[in-house]
Amino acid sequence: MLTATATAAALCVTLAPTGPAAASEPAAARTTAEDARTAADGTPEPYSFAEGATTVKGTADTTYSVRLEPGHTYKSSIGPAGRDGRLYYRLELDADSSAYVAATAVPRPGATVSYSDGLKVALQDGNGRNCSSSGTAHFGATQSPHPIAASASRETGGKQYACRTAGTYYVVVERSGAVGASRTTEPAATAPSSSRAWDLELSYVSEPGLKKAPGSTKAPEAWNSASPDALAGVSKHRRGGAGFSRARSLSQGIWDDEISPGQTRFYKVPVDWGQRFYATADLGSSGRGDGYVGTALTMSLYNPVRGFVDDVGSGYDGSQRSAALDPLPPVAYENRFALNNHVSAMRFAGSYYLVVHLAAQIADRFGEGPFGLTLRVRVAGAAGTGPAYAGAANPRDVFDVPAGDSDDATDDRTAGGTAGTGTGAGGSGDDGRSGTMKLIAAGGIGTGSLLMLTLGMWTVAARRRAVRTVRTAPEDADTASAQLPAPAPAPWEHGATRGW
Repeated sequence: MLTATATAAALCVTLAPTGPAAASEPAAARTTAEDARTAADGTPEPYSFAEGATTVKGTADTTYSVRLEPGHTYKSSIGPAGRDGRLYYRLELDADSSAYVAATAVPRPGATVSYSDGLKVALQDGNGRNCSSSGTAHFGATQSPHPIAASASRETGGKQYACRTAGTYYVVVERSGAVGASRTTEPAATAPSSSRAWDLELSYVSEPGLKKAPGSTKAPEAWNSASPDALAGVSKHRRGGAGFSRARSLSQGIWDDEISPGQTRFYKVPVDWGQRFYATADLGSSGRGDGYVGTALTMSLYNPVRGFVDDVGSGYDGSQRSAALDPLPPVAYENRFALNNHVSAMRFAGSYYLVVHLAAQIADRFGEGPFGLTLRVRVAGAAGTGPAYAGAANPRDVFDVPAGDSDDATDDRTAGGTAGTGTGAGGSGDDGRSGTMKLIAAGGIGTGSLLMLTLGMWTVAARRRAVRTVRTAPEDADTASAQLPAPAPAPWEHGATRGW
């Protein structure tokens, strides 16, 4: 009886995570596990939206537009080009802070895109005047559906900026492409992307003003534009994430990954004030197929507020190919005053995002992959002192560079147990397996603790009954067996924290 009961108790504790405990699993852990399962199937992951993103609906005019709050991320969607493809959102801005709004467009599975399909973002005042140049992103020559991001801003750091007063402003998100394509009669699975809705992720960052006016309102004119020597050595495995919020951290070094046709990988690199950033992407050779894909691999760089910095592409004929970003200036506050957008975007310290996409057309000529991907990342120069802000950014840590990220030193091949064995190895997939193993380990420890506690209770109760049996019981005594005491709760139950 004891053995059967103990076995049942073990089964109950072991199986508990698949029931109610699974429902209370954090959303991030569930998303990580889903990424791992998708990778294990050998199919590209969908875009991972930020955990806790608020769903909002853009409006066709400004009157009833929904207000966006700084430091928050939102999920929305946008219809085909034309009236349904222009949406408005509202901001309430003070006179001192700069505002940066980025929109990431995600075509839904099965969509096709053309060269001209794209997204435009503008930030306007109450009179319909743009506060800055509109940010525009296109799919371009790849004609491969993947996440694209565009941004716009309202800036207050110099006399040349418009929209410097406090008040109500509007974010305008607009699709570009063939107007009228929504009348297509093609099946939804094969209809052009211009006739289908795209999902949107909106991010809004607020940058405080300075305690005093900047010493210079001109961008530095002299900086070393020569490309550094290529990094050499042994690579570490790091699986990229499936969205900006899931980007995997890279420090200086050589990192390898795998990428499938149609897939997009997200990475982030901390770059401090005064430091320079370089990156090269190498696509490995293929042992099968032939032909040529004109723009097969694209690598794009975005700054900490998801503003576009630069991109580079490479064709593919089955032989290894390499693509390197052009040299960029050191990160400096004054870069914002440059007329060159690539220089102007290097205005913040923080995490810069590398986004790598492999065209879906690769599968037609060279198979489904995955294909080897190597990233060579260099961060040069000593970290300097940032500007004297008059307040805090929102989100607060957006311009911070962590002193030491344990993720940077990790090789997913060794950290994830089964990492580095092919599809699904490393990165977010390993995070999911690691989290799962932690749950299993915790469940195992909990099971053992509960069984030992229960067995101890039963042993004490049995000894007490044995003592009572030796004694002479009164005639009116209740000689029925005493009920076993309920096992005490495990130390981490009822809101207590586990001690490991």
